[in-house]
Amino acid sequence: MMAGGRLSFSKITALAPMVRVGTLPMRLLALDYGADVVYCEELIDIKMAQCQRVVNEVLETVDFVAPDDRVMFRTCEREKDRVVFQMGTADPDRALTVARLVEKDVAAIDVNMGCPKEYSTKGGMGAALLSDPDKIEAILKKLVTGVSIPVTCKIRILPSLEETVSLVERIEKTGVAAIAVHGRFKEERPRHPIHCDYIQAVAQAVSIPVIANGGSLDLVKTHSDIEEFRKATGASSVMLARAAMWNASVFRSKGLLPVETVMEEYLKYAIRYDNHVFNTKYCLCQMLRDKVESPQGKQLHASQTNAEISEVYGLQEFYQQTEEQLQARRDAPQSSSQPDRLVMDGDVATMAVKFERREYPPQITPKMFLLEWSRKEKLEQPQYETVQRSRDRAFQSTVTVAEKKYRSSLWEKSKKFAEQAAAIVCLRALGIPEGRISEEDSGLVCKRKRERKMNGTTVEEGSKKRHLVDGIQQETDNSKTAAVANGDHHKPDTPPEQL
Repeated sequence: MMAGGRLSFSKITALAPMVRVGTLPMRLLALDYGADVVYCEELIDIKMAQCQRVVNEVLETVDFVAPDDRVMFRTCEREKDRVVFQMGTADPDRALTVARLVEKDVAAIDVNMGCPKEYSTKGGMGAALLSDPDKIEAILKKLVTGVSIPVTCKIRILPSLEETVSLVERIEKTGVAAIAVHGRFKEERPRHPIHCDYIQAVAQAVSIPVIANGGSLDLVKTHSDIEEFRKATGASSVMLARAAMWNASVFRSKGLLPVETVMEEYLKYAIRYDNHVFNTKYCLCQMLRDKVESPQGKQLHASQTNAEISEVYGLQEFYQQTEEQLQARRDAPQSSSQPDRLVMDGDVATMAVKFERREYPPQITPKMFLLEWSRKEKLEQPQYETVQRSRDRAFQSTVTVAEKKYRSSLWEKSKKFAEQAAAIVCLRALGIPEGRISEEDSGLVCKRKRERKMNGTTVEEGSKKRHLVDGIQQETDNSKTAAVANGDHHKPDTPPEQL
């Protein structure tokens, strides 16, 4: 699919850009089944321009992360030479800023000029551009001359054949590598028949590749239909949206696979690349179609995590193995850290430490030791503030003791572990025992006697047991109070607006 080191759009079959569907798992699945090129979902230039490019060594991806830590676009080496980044824009300069941000990680840039929905047309983007040819020309020329990779655009047909041909001839002169044409008018929806004659007229009018789009419902249901659709439109290539969304194996030359198989393969990618659970659910529900109210569909709808979704499809073992592999990668760079070195991060004392549960006796934790020490010193109880990182769902906690803040520079897999790690940093910084098995009994927390008498528990042990339970309850209540005070309710992240 490469010509002179650049992506070619001649005689290809592509996964069309689809809001909430064209995320990394679906794109990789489409490539597996035979798609030549895959488009990401439309991403708005204003939001992308604020992103930072981050190499995610755990997932082995490149993430474009918004200021609020949401991953707006995620890609990987597997698709680098096949993925087209589609943006929504109405501003040439902003379009170029975004294109330059992503051009080293994608194969081409596409401008959405066909989406008729309000989230795209507001601000003059999407199909709104069709009524402003001057702006179309300005945006495309700016991109073609400003980036080193191919630039394309996707349009809808105009009210007349003459207007449509006139527009595409003007677009061709900007130097774009290809043009995708959805064969419906701006006000038409999927229930309306596609106008193959318009696409055919466009294909005859220009010399660049034309990609036909819009045939999923009427014309393309299986792989063999793709070639028929191409012939009916006279186009060089074909782009599939809903047909691929319902069953991505439509790209498979050997024929469709059962949708159940496709859903499992999709879910494996979603787990492997830590796809947002709401996005995973949405895509799986689109594949279920009229079975969304089935027992399986209802179980899927009730799932709140990728772990729960994996249970719906019997992939618990795959999920667990994948999580262990990802955790091993998270831990790998930590082995070279200096755990005993205290570093100031602003007003926060940090240290690279992890909480290892096996290093502490049952029911004894660093948080408990810190709580008891604070009581002994007549200080206010430790207050924990925890945040979650969107790109890998990891947690980091900061504890405040005597008006000073402490946290681990390493991220943990759970909120509880993050709080324990913060407590360890505080205890080590203050030179206070933390309750490890290897430590001598400090007397800060009464430990349960390990030797029990045959006829019951001694009075001393019973007293210590009550003291321990009270400490655990106080620790739990304290954590809950701090979480509420800090607004830390840990609701699931809202999915990124992938327009």
